[in-house]
Amino acid sequence: MQTFGQFIRARRESLRKTDPTYSVRQVAKRMGIQPSYLSKVERGEVSPPSEETTRKLAHELGVDSDMLLAMAGKVSSDLQDVIRKRPVLFGELIRELKEMPDHAVLRLVREVRDGEW
Repeated sequence: MQTFGQFIRARRESLRKTDPTYSVRQVAKRMGIQPSYLSKVERGEVSPPSEETTRKLAHELGVDSDMLLAMAGKVSSDLQDVIRKRPVLFGELIRELKEMPDHAVLRLVREVRDGEW
């Protein structure tokens, strides 16, 4: 499994093959961070960035922000708020979901989203 930095670099380099604006310098400039910092993140020399910067990076690279946050070992603040309201219930739910196949989890999500309460 790739580290956070390895994933970022591979994704950016993949995009750069067809679009030269995905250099470290140009991506960093669009994000409002220093190119040297982005380079260090890619090389794993610094910890993954803050939630805000990770979200910007996800947007810039066209990947899901929750996935990228998870790779960084983080959970988005909005999900943390939800879990804090009912920690026991969500802890139990997440532990049950970890063994379920993806199609079953998606079915459950659709049922909750589309159901009437």
